[in-house]
Amino acid sequence: MVLLLALTPAPDAEPVLPALELLAHSIRPHPMDTTHLLSLPECDAILVDGRTDLVAARAACRLLHTTGAATPVLLVVSEGGMSAVSAEWGFTDLILVGAGPAEIDARIRLALSRPENDEPTHVQASGISIDEQSYSAKLHGRPLDLTYKEFQLLHFLATHPSRVFTREQLLSDVWGYDYFGGTRTVDVHVRRLRAKLGEAEQIIGTVRNVGYRFNLHDEVPRTG
Repeated sequence: MVLLLALTPAPDAEPVLPALELLAHSIRPHPMDTTHLLSLPECDAILVDGRTDLVAARAACRLLHTTGAATPVLLVVSEGGMSAVSAEWGFTDLILVGAGPAEIDARIRLALSRPENDEPTHVQASGISIDEQSYSAKLHGRPLDLTYKEFQLLHFLATHPSRVFTREQLLSDVWGYDYFGGTRTVDVHVRRLRAKLGEAEQIIGTVRNVGYRFNLHDEVPRTG
């Protein structure tokens, strides 16, 4: 059994994750305001309620990340809130409020199984600098304002430079087994990511009829 601390703006309201009631984990509601975040009771993992107040959820995630807490932080959001979530918030994983018990249990288990001394990945290639610990990415020193999925996509491709991935592979490795959308979402996110890279958009290369890859400098096609 896992002891979960649910940070929510309304501790007496309905459960943060309804499907959790079907699992054997112990859940303890806790206020999400800054005063109560400075002294948290012991727990195995923290749930941050972002269903209705993403601003407060972001502040809570950033505060927990800044204090260097080793406890995994799982952000709970609605499907509509996913577009506003950024990797820079500093949470461990993301859970949709409608997730089933099997998915929730798996995400909690995976978050807890991450080694405490696991060094975060720092990637630097083709002018891109990615810091997994702070969930931040820069292009030639300029911070990139990426959503959570855009950060995950860039991080995944950059940690496998030059390797070509099909859209199906990217859906599986970046979006996960629980995603039921089509491969078009990969194209949409690649297009948005390239737009934010600006003149360096060719770092994310297209291999016709196959998929996408992260180009190293000597692989980026020259123009002119």
